[in-house]
Formats: sequence, C-alpha cells, structure tokens
Amino acid sequence: MRFIVPAVLILVAAIHALPVVGILGAERLAQLYGIAVQDPNLELLLRHRAVLFGLLSALLAYAAFRPELHGLALLAGFVSVVSFLVLAHPASALNAGLVTVVRADWLALALLVVGAAAHLKGSA
Repeated sequence: MRFIVPAVLILVAAIHALPVVGILGAERLAQLYGIAVQDPNLELLLRHRAVLFGLLSALLAYAAFRPELHGLALLAGFVSVVSFLVLAHPASALNAGLVTVVRADWLALALLVVGAAAHLKGSA
C-alpha cells in the first residue's frame, strides 16, 4: 500500500515529461501536437510550456521519494490535468495530436485519483 502514491507520482511524472522535447523547437512541437508552429511568438509560448512541464515532472518525481510532499505533488498534478481537460472539453475539433494529449491526461487523472485515495487512506 505504501508504494501506491510513489508509483502514481512516477507514472504521472513520466506523462508530464513527454512534452519536454518541445523545448527543442517548432519541429518537435509540430510532432507533439500536430500543428504547424510558424509564428515565433507561439513557438516561444509553447517552448516555455515545455519547460514548465519539465519542472512539474521533476516535482512529481522528486515528491515520489518524499512522503511529506505527496499531498502537494498530487494537488499539482490534479491542477495540471484537470485544467487542461476543462479547457479542452468545449473544443469540438481537436486534431489527433491533441486527442492524444487528452487521452494521456485522462489516464493521468485516473492515476491521480488512485494516488489521492491511497494518500488519504494512509494519512487517516
């Protein structure tokens, strides 16, 4: 039982680490999201997003080995995943790349629910 939260955090960290390759530029961003990134301003924003995903992934992975950080990391994971799913929900025509991101976030959300339940049960 004590390994559930760390395992969840490692798996969710891995999911959040996938977009980090977007740091490398427009070509990688196009591969990730299936969109042509021709505007340098949009490229900058998406590359910065990749950096932030790297930071979140690092926090989740680090917290997996620090029980005192489990709650904070689970909360950060929930905020990331739920915010994207809420923002993506009204979009009627997502491309294949973004549909993949939505599916990955649903998987991450399921993992986080399991992790949160284990965390709450362990602290009760």
